[in-house]
Amino acid sequence: MTDQEEQAVDAVVERELRLLDPAVRDSPDLVLELLDPEFFEFGASGRRWDRKTILGAITPAPGEPVTTTAVSDLVGKLLAPGLVQLTYVSDSGGRRARRSSLWRWTSEGWRMYFHQGTPIGEE
Repeated sequence: MTDQEEQAVDAVVERELRLLDPAVRDSPDLVLELLDPEFFEFGASGRRWDRKTILGAITPAPGEPVTTTAVSDLVGKLLAPGLVQLTYVSDSGGRRARRSSLWRWTSEGWRMYFHQGTPIGEE
């Protein structure tokens, strides 16, 4: 991997981890800074989310306990200029999922364009 590719992947990893930070998830403005205007997600439930609907799903309700998300097996790859894919395993309160994100370069910087989470059953 070239230095430029490594820098792109590192920048995207930093942003992906920010999206998992409870303080960021609690702020719609901070979340929207990281999501592409055309963002969509196929959630672990099978539901299709967009930029607007995902905000309600990830923002904790008042009084709801904050769950941190652990990440393992994180791999990033530059697929093409301006397009990075991340894959990893998340664990949020014992709920594990395989995750994949596509980030694209925009005039505002790296933005998440697509995300998918697939629950991990008993292995």
